[in-house]
Amino acid sequence: MADSGEITQLLDELNQSEASERERVLDRLVPLVYSELKALARANRYRWGAQPSAGTTSLVHEAYARLATKDRAYPGRRQFFCLASKTMRSILIDNARLHQRQKRGGGVRPVSLNEETLVSAERSSELLALDEALRRLEEKEPALSQIVECRCFGGLTVEETATALDLSPATIKRRWTLARAWLFRQLGPAAQGAGITSSLR
Repeated sequence: MADSGEITQLLDELNQSEASERERVLDRLVPLVYSELKALARANRYRWGAQPSAGTTSLVHEAYARLATKDRAYPGRRQFFCLASKTMRSILIDNARLHQRQKRGGGVRPVSLNEETLVSAERSSELLALDEALRRLEEKEPALSQIVECRCFGGLTVEETATALDLSPATIKRRWTLARAWLFRQLGPAAQGAGITSSLR
């Protein structure tokens, strides 16, 4: 486990860096959190039916590339992982949309094996249904949506989510229950999919 003090120091540097310096700081930060990012990527991919051994590294590297090019604040370690979760969600959604375009016979560019297997073709419709429901929830209750993102795509516990969002565990538990109930109502039969059920446990 990397030293949390060093991670916090690098996050502070990242927040104070000019755009031209951000990638240099991230290059020092990522090796310290790589194992946790990889575990997060593996859990996300397993949840959505991808091959266990394919594409996890690609997902981590793509998340890193997107994080490096965005001008955003990283106030703390758990907040960093919340943002990493949001980034991985975006990558997985892009991959699921690619599967849907291929199903419809749309002329899409060829993709590498690693990119193509980030999400299984069978689960792509479930993931897109969850993403659409989350977008609607974000419009109505952004605080609830953020909790779902941390728990569902970030794999954070109730306590870790509370730390990341600066709320009490009791508040997180209450809002998580409300968010899950709302999503299950919105999703209807789609919520029976294994990926959605495991994500919202």
